[in-house]
This record gives sequence, C-alpha cells and structure tokens, in this order.
Amino acid sequence: MEETTQVLERTDEEQAVSPGSTARLIRNVRRATRRKFTAEDKIRIVLEGFRKEISISELCRRESIASTIYYSWLKDFMEAGKARLRGDSLRSANEQEVKSLKEESARLKELVAEQALQLQVFKKSLR
Repeated sequence: MEETTQVLERTDEEQAVSPGSTARLIRNVRRATRRKFTAEDKIRIVLEGFRKEISISELCRRESIASTIYYSWLKDFMEAGKARLRGDSLRSANEQEVKSLKEESARLKELVAEQALQLQVFKKSLR
C-alpha cells in the first residue's frame, strides 16, 4: 500500500506544471480554438456595422469579436474593398509589379546586348 502511495506522489510531482508552461499551454489552446472568419463573414459584419441598426459594441459582442478586430476589418474594407478582406490585394499587386519589372529587365538586357555589340564593332574598327 505504501508503494502505491509513493508512486502516486511521484506522478503528482512529475505532473506539476510551471507557470511558464501554463501560459504556453493557454496560448496554444487559444490559437487552436481561434475562430477563422471567411471573407464573406467579414464583409457581412462590416456592412452590418455600416447600417447602424445596432451599435458596434453590440455587434461585436454578438459576433464574439473584439471591437479592434471590427475596426481593423472596416479599415481594410475601406482601403481596398472585398479583395483586401480576402487577403488577395498583396498578391495581385505583386503579380502586376513583377510582370512590369520582368518586362523592364528584358528591355534593359536587350539594350545592354546592343551596346556591347556596338562597342565590339567600334573596337574592331579602331584596329
């Protein structure tokens, strides 16, 4: 009987949780249980806030979001509309920018090649 009690005591001691690991556990649980809103949900909530049928604080309470989240979505919506709330605006802007930079790079390479050819012709004519 004493051996069983000692084994139980050891497991209790081994399972003791430090304050740092508790905070880490809570943070991981919050991350795992965090709600992910679709673009449609965000748009619906922002537009509902525009209608002003209920206050923003009531809307946020009902949707279980912080008011700072709502205002962040509102800012994103005002800046770039639906694309920003979907997260597409950065990618589409980068694609267009990359395309124009590639075109400019090709043009400059062609120009350098032409000038190198002209330089060779000029050097040969001097000999």
